Amino acid sequence: MNAATIVSKVWSFCNVLRDAGVSYGDYLEQLTYLIFLKMADEYSKPPYSRDVGIPEQYNWTSLKAKRGAELEVHYIEMLRELASKRGMLGQIFTKAQNKIQDPAMLYRVIEMIDQEKWTLLDADVKGEIYEGLLEKNAEDTKSGAGQYFTPRPLIKAMVACVRPEPKKTIADPACGTGGFFLTAYDWLVNNHSMNREEKEFLKHDTFFGNEIVANTRRMCLMNMFLHNIGEIDGESMISPNDALIADGGTRFDYVLANPPFGKKSSMSSTNAEGEMEKEDFTYNRQDFWASGSNKQLNFVQHIRTMMKTTGKAAVVVPDNVLFEGGMGETVRRKLMENTELHTILRLPTGIFYAQGVKANVLFFDNRAGGKDAATQEVWIYDYRTNIHHTLKKKPLRLEDLQEFIDCYNPSNRHARSATWNDENPEGRWRKFTYDEITARDKTSLDIFWLKDKSLTDLDNLPDPDELAMEIVENLEAGLNSFREILMALESEV
Repeated sequence: MNAATIVSKVWSFCNVLRDAGVSYGDYLEQLTYLIFLKMADEYSKPPYSRDVGIPEQYNWTSLKAKRGAELEVHYIEMLRELASKRGMLGQIFTKAQNKIQDPAMLYRVIEMIDQEKWTLLDADVKGEIYEGLLEKNAEDTKSGAGQYFTPRPLIKAMVACVRPEPKKTIADPACGTGGFFLTAYDWLVNNHSMNREEKEFLKHDTFFGNEIVANTRRMCLMNMFLHNIGEIDGESMISPNDALIADGGTRFDYVLANPPFGKKSSMSSTNAEGEMEKEDFTYNRQDFWASGSNKQLNFVQHIRTMMKTTGKAAVVVPDNVLFEGGMGETVRRKLMENTELHTILRLPTGIFYAQGVKANVLFFDNRAGGKDAATQEVWIYDYRTNIHHTLKKKPLRLEDLQEFIDCYNPSNRHARSATWNDENPEGRWRKFTYDEITARDKTSLDIFWLKDKSLTDLDNLPDPDELAMEIVENLEAGLNSFREILMALESEV
């Protein structure tokens, strides 16, 4: 049975569960627990005969042997017990809860999973199955899961530009469901003939991440495990700690990330009346160039700290990182002085599951300290102006970003040619010098040069649904800006 057939089979049962009040996300969470238990059971038998750390009274056989209320009680007890275990096992089951309250439906899901020999499926098939489920979950806008899901064509384009090499480390301080890790893994497997030592390093020592949301973290671990990264009885490569709290000390060859888009870092506390309150939180770190509660600017600084002196980074950031004054200007100046910020990809709206997002990708290479600024020129590719995407009718594809990849010139990015000039004023690729950028107000990197055709060419307007989606995106972006202004005003009172 191919991946698409199994995805269809596994997901079709969700419609039955939804009638019983089980959401997409809750269903995917239970599938994660149950597929992990089934694979653990398969690994415990010949030819593997491994002790994966699951007590006999809580193994797959014990689950299949029960029905009705007894099954529900046993399943809840099992989840609680396995959460106390060490390593990947404990991380998978951290804060695990049963969300399928009908024991008969729970047993049907168990039966469905029991029909497959998961260890016999190729890693790419298992991975495709789980990735397919994650994407379907992200499409459910009510669940909010889309905020943890970066469009896979965008990740593939970023990895194709960075071109990771074997026996080098890759980190993501806000790794969500692990999209960057899996795409980098596929790139390494498909583009390098690795020896045994390199394959072992890829499986066990390449990837490191942070994810503070327990459910998202378990999905990331399961996603990686199904792609043959890590061991079922090994240690977790994903930390539950907030990456911004402190410098972990480890330095990495590559950092690939799409940090959370929420602008403010905040901490929750209980006031004297017993009510929950949120307050802005500032990370005071000596390795940061500027202190503040702006989460994205903090992540940019943290990512630079994480990099080896030869490290490379590709990071998705919202527009405010390019133009915000104060802390933003300081971070931009220091980033250009201390790293080679060589490329910016400006992204269109309509490609993220979280609406109202205007984002960019920063590509920068770390440099050892020197007298002159490490950045001498910044190349910008404008894939936003006059570009229209929607999630369903016109989703982003890898081929849409192929021209950018070609312009980036991954094989030798020092030999680039602009597509914009006097003869071709519609070219999307041009460079700006360090002096030109630092002379701009607030050292702004929010640079445009193409004319918006929708303002002048009424004959070439996009389809009505695309226009409607763009209006929604702009309204969402405006609302988010007003919320941030309101939060700032409230914090000053």
